[in-house]
Amino acid sequence: MSKPSRRSRGTVTVQDVARVAGVSAMTVSRVVNGGTNVRETTREAVLAAIAQLNYSPNSAARSLAAGDATQIGLLYSNPSAAYLSQFLIGALAAARRAGCHLVLEACESERPDEQAEATRSFASTSVEGVILPPPLSEAAPVRAELEAAGIPWVSVAMGLPPARSLNVRIDDFEGAAAMTRHLLDLGHRKIGFIRGNPNQTSSAERYRGFAAALEEAGIDIKSAAVEQGYFTFRSGIVAAERLLDRADPPTAIFASNDDMAAAAVGVAHRRGLHVPQDLSVVGFDDTSLATTVWPELTTVRQPIATMAEEALALLLARIRAHRSSVTDKLEEQVLDHELIVRESSAPPKGMAAARSDGRRGAGAAGSPRPR
Repeated sequence: MSKPSRRSRGTVTVQDVARVAGVSAMTVSRVVNGGTNVRETTREAVLAAIAQLNYSPNSAARSLAAGDATQIGLLYSNPSAAYLSQFLIGALAAARRAGCHLVLEACESERPDEQAEATRSFASTSVEGVILPPPLSEAAPVRAELEAAGIPWVSVAMGLPPARSLNVRIDDFEGAAAMTRHLLDLGHRKIGFIRGNPNQTSSAERYRGFAAALEEAGIDIKSAAVEQGYFTFRSGIVAAERLLDRADPPTAIFASNDDMAAAAVGVAHRRGLHVPQDLSVVGFDDTSLATTVWPELTTVRQPIATMAEEALALLLARIRAHRSSVTDKLEEQVLDHELIVRESSAPPKGMAAARSDGRRGAGAAGSPRPR
């Protein structure tokens, strides 16, 4: 993707987005309006261009039922393009339905002073509320600046939100515990784990869920192979290499997101290991990446687009309440997660062979074979 000069938000057009993404203006329109007849790779290219240019689809002419048009900010910084793509799909769809104007702004720095400065600059625009997807949902300087400016905000995937704050999340602990139980049920006892970025509460919650499920099975967490990752593909490569370099490598790897799981699959292939026959690999999030790698990933589905939609709805409800001088009772929404079993997980190699022998023996004795 080419790097055009950054233009002011008000002058970026559909044609600019189309040129950067390498598609037609009609395709950009389909993506912005939630059209389904678009290839996933094309959709991601358009959403990446939208984010790169800070393009804001012009739906300001529409209005909320409560009255005048509302501008909602989305301040983002996420190392996973697949996660951000799905989040934007949900946010754009919700903004279109509500008739509000969605204003995108990147905040890539991890330095507190630069995060604070970027937020102050954003708060000085006409946004009436701000959506904070991870990891900025955990950035205290960002939240502090918004509070100081009197701008309501909603966090997404924040594990421990402050009292009276708006938040949308899933139960990361239970999601990770369910995935670990799936691997245990398959017969794995040597499960490697790749942790997420320590600056996000969800990372700690997913690790806690993993550890709790191991302890339920009578496995000491201290004996588990654990490596640090940062929710990026590159960090997944490094962590998977370290896990598989161990003298007694794991028979399964549970990565804290799909980007790192996809990286682990790549490392396995490079070493001549077959997934899942030699090594099971599972992830978390169920982004589009989970079904574009081979084999497709077993993962925990986090409804990312729906979380963005719910976040915008909560924020608009709070804005309406403030306009009416009413104290709302809105706080947190915990959405359902789902274990999605695909082709990347299977019993450990020796156990799979034993099960196969057992099934053949059962068939010889006259028992019906599975279809």
